[in-house]
Amino acid sequence: MTNPFHHPRMTRRSAIQAGGIGILGLGMNHLVPLRAMASPHQRHPTAQSVIYIFLSGGLAQHESFDPKPDAPQEMRGEFDPIATRSPGIHVSEHLPLLAARSDKWALVRSLSHPDNDHRASHLLMLTGRTPLPPGFTRGKPQPTDWPSLASIAGELIEPRTNLPPAVRLPEQMVHRNGEVILGQTAGLMGQHREPWLIEASPDHFQSYGAYPEYEFHHEKGRIDSKLKFQAPSLELPEDFHRGRLQDRVELLKLLDRQRAQLETAANTLSFDRHREAAISLLTESTTRKALDVHNSDPKVLDRYGRHSFGWSLLMARQLVEAGVNMVQVYLGNNETWDTHQSAFPNLKNSLLPPMDQSVSALLDDLEERGMLETTLLVMAGEFGRTPRISSLNSSALPGRDHWGAVQTVWLAGGGVKGGVVIGESDRIGGYPKSDMQKPENLAATIYQSLGLPREASWRDSDGRPHFIYHGDPIPGLS
Repeated sequence: MTNPFHHPRMTRRSAIQAGGIGILGLGMNHLVPLRAMASPHQRHPTAQSVIYIFLSGGLAQHESFDPKPDAPQEMRGEFDPIATRSPGIHVSEHLPLLAARSDKWALVRSLSHPDNDHRASHLLMLTGRTPLPPGFTRGKPQPTDWPSLASIAGELIEPRTNLPPAVRLPEQMVHRNGEVILGQTAGLMGQHREPWLIEASPDHFQSYGAYPEYEFHHEKGRIDSKLKFQAPSLELPEDFHRGRLQDRVELLKLLDRQRAQLETAANTLSFDRHREAAISLLTESTTRKALDVHNSDPKVLDRYGRHSFGWSLLMARQLVEAGVNMVQVYLGNNETWDTHQSAFPNLKNSLLPPMDQSVSALLDDLEERGMLETTLLVMAGEFGRTPRISSLNSSALPGRDHWGAVQTVWLAGGGVKGGVVIGESDRIGGYPKSDMQKPENLAATIYQSLGLPREASWRDSDGRPHFIYHGDPIPGLS
């Protein structure tokens, strides 16, 4: 085990770079989330990285990966199923690109949890823990919340490069009423274990969907808010001159101040990794390239789609290729997939087409680059939708309500066997019929793919150990 009292050696060059971090305006709020601790827990992973695609709002299983054409009219919905490349597996007619690639992905049609509330269900699915934590507060993250999957992976998986080991993008999930969506934080692990947030889509929480091409409002249909998708700038400030780093007297004073600040939030062992991770963000061209999607090959941009879903997944692929271990991607803020009303036109025209395009492009891109077997892809929402179609009021077009009892989770890569369906929902798509799985099983699948053993644990801010496994990995995926 690594000696917790080991004192890292620092060269003059590294010390100069560390001082430069402060000069460039990166304070502790930037450095602390970049903690990248090596761990003795990693063993024989089937994947180097995980991309967790999260569909906030709740994907309708009937209208996507678990159609029920033989259910009663008030339950089966308006869409027809289509055959996939894999015999016996059917999906929605509005997912033709994914249907043609079913030999690369698997479905779990029986994931279930007991909650129908957005805030609680986000916490369940983003942390892999079903019981609500002590101090749970709807709409307000608490320091007693369970840590996110990304926080745990970022803490326990040995970094492949100096980049932050865990990243979330393209924004923080926030409801239009200002409530921060739960499950995104490190909770009990402490703020210094937060995954790095790439805010490429600021202020998106006032709208829905894959802007600009597919931006919509659940009631009004298509809208155009002029939102821009942009990577954070890592350039030096205009008034900063590199020659200032050579002023040794001034630099030493600065380093004294910086080191004192760093040691208040990072132990001696992790200082070196903090420094290297932060320097990488500023100095390595691979980092800037990974965050830059707009200057990618035009053909690649066309394949992914020139919209926020496509740009987000392309950035995720570039970050994984650059060495990030876990990327959590939110496809749509403000509970975009919450199709209570106008479900069928909104899914048909605004939601399923860009998701189908972008996820299919990600699959192809990873395979062509030889990365699919080493990258686990997971796509889920906080819950499914009710088997019965209903209307919010007499003037609204019909949709489906919240339904934690069953949802379909989509997986690919990282050793997952394609053309496989695990579990089954009942004939109306309301409850698991066989092989019920829980959020704990999905979390265990992710941890196992990354090589974390059953005895792996993390420590809270008081030093108490917490095991990460609370269920078995989903069987039959590999």
